[in-house]
Amino acid sequence: MEITCAEALVRCLELEGVELVFGYPGGAILPVYDALNDSKIKHILTRHEQGAAHAASGYARTTGKVGVCMATSGPGATNLVTGLANAYMDSIPLVAITGQVPTSQVGTDAFQEVDITGITIPITKHNYLVKDAKTLPLIVRRAFHIARTGRPGPVLIDLPKDVANTRIKFNYPEEVHLKGYKPTVKGHIAQINQAAKLMMQAERPVIYAGGGVVNAEASEELVWLAETLDAPVVTTLMGLGAFPGDHRLFLGMPGLHGNLAANLAVTHSDLLITLGARFDDRVTGRIAGFAPGARVIHVDIDPAEISKNVISHLPIVGDTKKVLTDLLVRLDKKQNPGWIEQVSSWKEEHAHRYQQEGELLKPQYVIEEIYRHSKGDVIVSTDVGQHQMWVAQHFPFKEPRALVTSGGLGVMGFGLPGAIGAQIGRPEKTVVLVTGDGSFQMSLNELSTAAEQELPLKIVVLNNRCLGMVRQLQEFYCEKRYTAVDFGFVPDFAALARVYGFKGYTVNTAEELQSALTEAFQDPGPVLIDCSVDPNENVLPMVLAGKDICDPV
Repeated sequence: MEITCAEALVRCLELEGVELVFGYPGGAILPVYDALNDSKIKHILTRHEQGAAHAASGYARTTGKVGVCMATSGPGATNLVTGLANAYMDSIPLVAITGQVPTSQVGTDAFQEVDITGITIPITKHNYLVKDAKTLPLIVRRAFHIARTGRPGPVLIDLPKDVANTRIKFNYPEEVHLKGYKPTVKGHIAQINQAAKLMMQAERPVIYAGGGVVNAEASEELVWLAETLDAPVVTTLMGLGAFPGDHRLFLGMPGLHGNLAANLAVTHSDLLITLGARFDDRVTGRIAGFAPGARVIHVDIDPAEISKNVISHLPIVGDTKKVLTDLLVRLDKKQNPGWIEQVSSWKEEHAHRYQQEGELLKPQYVIEEIYRHSKGDVIVSTDVGQHQMWVAQHFPFKEPRALVTSGGLGVMGFGLPGAIGAQIGRPEKTVVLVTGDGSFQMSLNELSTAAEQELPLKIVVLNNRCLGMVRQLQEFYCEKRYTAVDFGFVPDFAALARVYGFKGYTVNTAEELQSALTEAFQDPGPVLIDCSVDPNENVLPMVLAGKDICDPV
């Protein structure tokens, strides 16, 4: 029996275990939406295609599954671009499906035609334009394989409308063989043996862990490694939660807005054990001043990351979990009392501090109170800006996949759709969105999606009535010449939330915050708390451009 290519696509999704799709329909993708009528796959109608991509990303980040989003041709497809770039930078497995004009019209500048495969070449692991309907099942099989294996990332499938309507005999391949794509997952044993020797000899080891540890589900092995070596641990923004934030060996996040204790430990280390991290500029500062006296072990699934930014003395290409499993049996338990005493002293001396005085709320206080009221047993989604860094500094994540945030691309507007995807993916968890008044206004239309799906989100807006991070940058780099950062108008977010069925609270004092948080975490439904915070508060420490990470302002 023959079925349409669109129906075959839906069957492929079912066979890949896809339970839900985030999307927005349009003319070119109509055949696929029509086929969804006969499927058990749930479709989440977002209010913007970018929201669909971000929600699929939030779903993938918290579940470890491949997120799926769909859009029509032209503007529908281009509206996915930011979400795809975001997933690509953060190594998040996504499959995006776009409709395309009929093949006879491709290249004619037809209505709602764009070359989306050409546009997304730099921001996807791979993409496909389906020209022959019979190849569709194999393409889908390959797309999911590529998205979830090796270093995860987004894959796009562009499906012309006439191809979608073509009838084919359905046959889904059981295996995938891709020439030129064979990710190395098993680390080289000789390199692992050498790494074990270096670790046992090191006097000032530091473990630097990134999002690759989370993707590899290697958090347990990371804890074993740290406790076996008695080595302090620092994690990137994407790695937060890979190591318990309340562990005695955890120093926090290094880098531009990192904990100074973490930066000092990296700077004075004699061995930097790098696991699933890519030495991005937010972490390293001036490259020549980054871990200058350390030998660098770099474990990563992506060989392209080895020595890309920081020279690796001992590279190990492979899956972090598999490499650590092979490594741990080669290590003996050791102690570094002098080194641990030193880093513990730095940790105490340079802890993030602030003064909550008077009526004006400090944003750091708000974050710490969210942690206290939730006992840390929540998933936190953030947007991008000062509030994101305050969350990283003041919310000690206890487990992986508890932070949903845009790291590499830094997308304002990610937080709300990211929280929606997280809540749908992990319905048993409380999801808290911490956002800023600037970021929130970039995607607050998705409140409608949250309301339609009856999601019990808790939203906390740190409202300083300005673009806080840009204002801070202008303070340091533009001699306080502030341009286009103050909002002349900010809506009443609490009143707006009530329009969407949320309970809305406006908070101006510490006493009001306590009351609102208590009610929010006792309420089974959606709640928004609009917190008026100090507009002059900066994220500190801050390492200026060209400076070493141990030399902040």
